[in-house]
Amino acid sequence: MKLSRTDVLLMAFCTGLIVANIYYCQPLVILIAKEFGLTESHAGKITYLTQAGYALGLFLLVPLGDMFERKKQILLITCLAIGALLLAAFAHSFLLLEIACVLIGASSIIPQLVLPMAANLSSDEDRGPTVGIIMSGLLIGILASRAVSGSIGFLWGWRTVYFMAAGICFLLLLLMARRFPQSRPSFKGTYNELMSSMWYYIKTEPVLREASIINFLAFSILSAFWTTMVLFLANPPFNLQTLQIGLFGIAGAAGALAAPLVGKFSGGQNPRKNLLVGLILQLLSIAAFYFTGSHLYLFVAGIILIDIGQQAIHVTNQTRIYAILPEARNRLNTVFMSVSFVGASFGSALGLWLWEQGKWPLFCWGCGAVIVLNICIYKFYSGKIKINIDAGNSN
Repeated sequence: MKLSRTDVLLMAFCTGLIVANIYYCQPLVILIAKEFGLTESHAGKITYLTQAGYALGLFLLVPLGDMFERKKQILLITCLAIGALLLAAFAHSFLLLEIACVLIGASSIIPQLVLPMAANLSSDEDRGPTVGIIMSGLLIGILASRAVSGSIGFLWGWRTVYFMAAGICFLLLLLMARRFPQSRPSFKGTYNELMSSMWYYIKTEPVLREASIINFLAFSILSAFWTTMVLFLANPPFNLQTLQIGLFGIAGAAGALAAPLVGKFSGGQNPRKNLLVGLILQLLSIAAFYFTGSHLYLFVAGIILIDIGQQAIHVTNQTRIYAILPEARNRLNTVFMSVSFVGASFGSALGLWLWEQGKWPLFCWGCGAVIVLNICIYKFYSGKIKINIDAGNSN
């Protein structure tokens, strides 16, 4: 079965609304801290617990997409997401909310089942643009989630956000059951053999190793920013409220617009050049954040740069790993995205720690150092990754 454009857009729509579950909590940290009588930094733990849960779900559940029919798996995990969101909405203690956030993260892996499904059903020449379109939906969902949760949380309380998310997932469950295509699995072995094969791919595929390491550090920067910017904007000289902070997510919409364009260039003879562009854009964004001062013009410019840079890195790396072994796309994607979201969890924790130690200036210096390290890793692999011109991919 070949995917139509309508199918691709539907997948982008669903992935965007589901991935939003991971990011609703970020603008709500201040409201949650007030309700449970916690410091803002302590309440911020839910951001990296959600991301850690996502990494756990990626590692344990996404590989099953190579073993079981993906549509059925997607529907079952969506049911789990509805339960986890309702648990958060009814949480009567911060500990219960923390548990719910881990489960929300673990059950929000559906985009990482949809992407391999789309890659399997796409031709070689369409794979990059298809991944780019779905990634656009993904990023729009991330950005919109912050604006929506900030607004709804400010008007009706943070619990309403989770009730709303559960309702959205229920509607998506009905839509996906009706419209998503069947996707036949390719792996015939046991679960232990399935998991063991991932270690084999890590050892034997240098493209997978490079893409995963670079994404780990790139995601850590993005996650550190979106977690720490809430504290930056909520304190002097800005003293913004949750509603206003959430609206800054809209400034990253340029990244969503860049994803299809990146996808078109990610299948060329040397797609690695997109990685360097993305890393430079991330470095420029940190410079803009550092010099923001008491005016927000540079801050908004930095948001646009950091999101475009992240898209250049992520879409390029994801397209590259999908070209390695078609029969193992879920397992390759598991390694890649698990490492990426461990990086995201690490970044949130790092951002909060840098903020506690030296506020915004130290945060910017620390993130700048991580990006420079990532550029060094990119340069290290430049001499080790062979460019397979005949295949049109970086191998």
